[in-house]
Amino acid sequence: MESPPPFKLGQGQDRISALPDDLLLGILERLDLREAVRAGAVSTRWWHLPHQLPRLHLNVGDFQGATLLEISDAFVGATRRLLSERKCDCKTRRAVKTLGLTFYLSNSHLSSIGHAVEDTVSRGQTERFEFELIRPSPDLIQAVSRTESGKHFMSFSRDCPVAFRWLTGLSLTSLKFRDYDFPSLIGACDKLKSLSLRSCGLVPRSAALKIDAPNSAITELEFIRCKFSQIDLVSVPKLTQLRCHRWRSKNPPLRFGYVPELQKVRIACRARTWQPPFALSACFSMNTRNLSKLHLNFGCQMIWIRPEQHPKQLTAIFSNLTDMTFWNIFPECDLSWTLFILEAAPALQKLILNRTRHSCGGTSKDSAQKTNVVWEPSKDLKHLELKLLVMIGFEEEDKVTNYIRIVMERAVGLKRITLGSHTCKECNAINLESPTTSQTDDACKHRIKEQLTRGSSSTVDIIIC
Repeated sequence: MESPPPFKLGQGQDRISALPDDLLLGILERLDLREAVRAGAVSTRWWHLPHQLPRLHLNVGDFQGATLLEISDAFVGATRRLLSERKCDCKTRRAVKTLGLTFYLSNSHLSSIGHAVEDTVSRGQTERFEFELIRPSPDLIQAVSRTESGKHFMSFSRDCPVAFRWLTGLSLTSLKFRDYDFPSLIGACDKLKSLSLRSCGLVPRSAALKIDAPNSAITELEFIRCKFSQIDLVSVPKLTQLRCHRWRSKNPPLRFGYVPELQKVRIACRARTWQPPFALSACFSMNTRNLSKLHLNFGCQMIWIRPEQHPKQLTAIFSNLTDMTFWNIFPECDLSWTLFILEAAPALQKLILNRTRHSCGGTSKDSAQKTNVVWEPSKDLKHLELKLLVMIGFEEEDKVTNYIRIVMERAVGLKRITLGSHTCKECNAINLESPTTSQTDDACKHRIKEQLTRGSSSTVDIIIC
């Protein structure tokens, strides 16, 4: 953007105001949006600058009012003012590179929000354009069913097709869609790259969420506390990252169809009594062969995956897997079952295990019973690529040291083992007298290393944090 000639210092004028517009904009961009707007209001030299900011994020939570109507009115008004054109000496038209709006599902304001941004985004210069829909606090609005909220949102998408056509990011909370609505929504968002659903569901409850979008640009998907009978990714060819946490359906929660670019997957859940363990082969398919990072979080509850009876059946699927994380394994559980990943993933380079013993976490009435997982690796198992083993929550007990010795024996290329502790502030507040592993002395570290290397020719570097 070309700027007008720098102002010459006059009587009472500060040196900063004499800077050209591009430098002043650089200053305002480093401020909170509210502070940037205030700065533009205190000087005629600065008054047009907030309307030239290339990156804008407005959050309805920053606006005040006694009612939802007042807050939403203020939010829509601010959005319109900041996106409006102001006359200045700039020779080029303003380009909003990033635009993010976080707002309530207020039915009377949705169309106003959509139309307020259409002129800006339709110029084709906005590289990142996101809607985040949040629920207002109960004191601002009477309870509205998720089904009704879903209908309001779908009407919003139909009323503002231009805005939705240019969306690159969409985050939705507490909505229920009719099973035929979701394909329509995905089809309306031509440029959508990131989609996040939190506490969402479908009508009827028995319906599966199917995403069959062979022409979509979606690269990231997130599902948090959602209640679908299953998430079926029929075709999402550009998808690279997926996060699925705390699903409320029977297992398995996911089925991967055509996702050839998928690289990172994070799955986390505290298993319920009606969620029996499942094999990873029930989720993943030959179309996930580019997967490189897999993170499984068990929430210190039952291990909700079942090791494959023949892990090498997964080799074609996990042929490019390099990083594997097993997180929040309850400490009473044996660890040998995790070795199935060495047989299934020949390219694995990093294996991380987190064992967590919490005193602070409650257990719900329908939590699945913690049961030990029994599985033994093949006698001829040798892994060539594993370089790093990390264990967080290490304890000096036989089953743990024996597990590490097995890894050292089977992973012939292992270079380093890192053993560390897990600190939880809430647990420490409960167990004030329990010693911390950070107090481990040099003699203890030496003893642990001796136990791990006794009778072994391994030259692996063992680090105890």
